[in-house]
Amino acid sequence: MGYGGVMDSLIARFAGETVRTALDDTRIVVIQGARQVGKSTLARQISAERNGLVVSLDRDEAWRFALDDPVGFVNQRPDGLLVIDEAQRAPALLRALKLAVDQDQRPGRYLVTGSADLLGLDATHESLAGRAETVPLYSLSQGELEGGRESFVDRAFAGQLDRGRAGGLTRADYLERACRGGYPEALARASQRRRAAWHSQYVTHIVRRDAEDVSNLSRLASLPQLLAMIAAQSGGEMVWNRLANDTEMPRRTLDPYVQLLQLLYLIHVVPAWSRNLSARQIKAPKVFCLDSGLAAGLLGVEPEGLAPTSPSGLAGGLLETFVAGELRRQLSWSSQSASLHHWRDRNGHEVDFVLEAPDGRIVAVEVKATASLTPKDLGGLARLGELLGEQFRVGVVLHTGSASQQVGRRLFALPLDTLWRQ
Repeated sequence: MGYGGVMDSLIARFAGETVRTALDDTRIVVIQGARQVGKSTLARQISAERNGLVVSLDRDEAWRFALDDPVGFVNQRPDGLLVIDEAQRAPALLRALKLAVDQDQRPGRYLVTGSADLLGLDATHESLAGRAETVPLYSLSQGELEGGRESFVDRAFAGQLDRGRAGGLTRADYLERACRGGYPEALARASQRRRAAWHSQYVTHIVRRDAEDVSNLSRLASLPQLLAMIAAQSGGEMVWNRLANDTEMPRRTLDPYVQLLQLLYLIHVVPAWSRNLSARQIKAPKVFCLDSGLAAGLLGVEPEGLAPTSPSGLAGGLLETFVAGELRRQLSWSSQSASLHHWRDRNGHEVDFVLEAPDGRIVAVEVKATASLTPKDLGGLARLGELLGEQFRVGVVLHTGSASQQVGRRLFALPLDTLWRQ
């Protein structure tokens, strides 16, 4: 499938509705996400709808203005919407925004974009807290690419998953989608090799620019290697000592670099789930690249090399990365709020993803890179269902075959494209 280079300006972003709603009752709205996911495009679309003024800190003159006269900068549009693009380049600017919105508390005054988690930065946390709403924007979801809003999370919690629909994609199709990922510029490339080249240059650019803007860590040049090592461990619990050894970084200094990759929206951490809140903090999380295409590019993986007979063993981890990213995207706009976890007990039962609603209801998701299932594939879901009783809403095995079927009490085996197709 080919995509045009301007595709991100033509695709409806489902987070846009949340941004527009937030501007109606919130003083500062922040669109956050990695570079090149479409934040600026979405912000400009909304600005045009509201007769706003867009100023990008990627322009040197605007950046210097923000540094030299932050109060004057934030008052460029006193009676309308001011859009500040790539605000992480001048974190101290947020203090001036705090003063401005404290003096004039009208909603919808500022729309800010950032290629880093601004609330996670020490320089901006206090300035934005209580005054801003953050809307995450990720690379394009499968539903956004196909023009249909995904509702898997909502349907799963409501018990309305379609069990009669046959999947229309093959294992090879799913792996191709996972390797493509969702960055608009990468999708415009004609081959996986060209996309891998884009991903490599993308990471280098972020290290040289955004990482230096928001961090004073001394070993930023190690970030691409660290990111690749995280991609290689996808699908398994993170073994921090092994990661430290592989990257030749002391274990005690590793955490700030992992946190920086999170701040830059390159990875996300899926914590362990337990009814015992303290146990969640002890158990190891899973860590994924937010975009499966970026993971594939860093690992030099192409769909043709992920055949069932391939010795690499990377297909399962890449598909799990793909599903983790799709779930994270949907959770940013679904009506049902939920947190994302994984689960494993002391007896070896495990579930790839556990979605927990605020009232304790659970949807559990297992990912398989095969078209046929074995009883072992259902073991973790069945055990979690036994432990939770009525709070266990549904357990789903997402597989690469076409069949949809019920395989147990509140347990279903469904094609992986159930994630984005009704």
